[in-house]
Amino acid sequence: QGLNQLLENLVDLKQDHNPALQIEGIVINNYTPQAKLPNALIEQLKTEALPVLNTYLNSSIKMKESHYACKPLVYFARSHKLTEQFRALFNEIETDLVQTNPSLLKG
Repeated sequence: QGLNQLLENLVDLKQDHNPALQIEGIVINNYTPQAKLPNALIEQLKTEALPVLNTYLNSSIKMKESHYACKPLVYFARSHKLTEQFRALFNEIETDLVQTNPSLLKG
């Protein structure tokens, strides 16, 4: 439901303000691989040709703990699985950006 509203807003924004506006990728977060419903929803997104990123962010109490400690996860739990997933997500997005905008490599 939230995604449908976002997509409708995107259409309006494109028409009114920026025809080039597009969704670069959808981040799957609070992911639980064993749950059937999230996997079905992800497949539905892909079937609708929406740009689902390959890196999923698992659900983890470490995120809440890092918030409570007022420390970014990368400093709070450097080698935790979720931290590694955030690094992988960053690398995926960075790679996609450079592929679509090679001029970003020019310093």
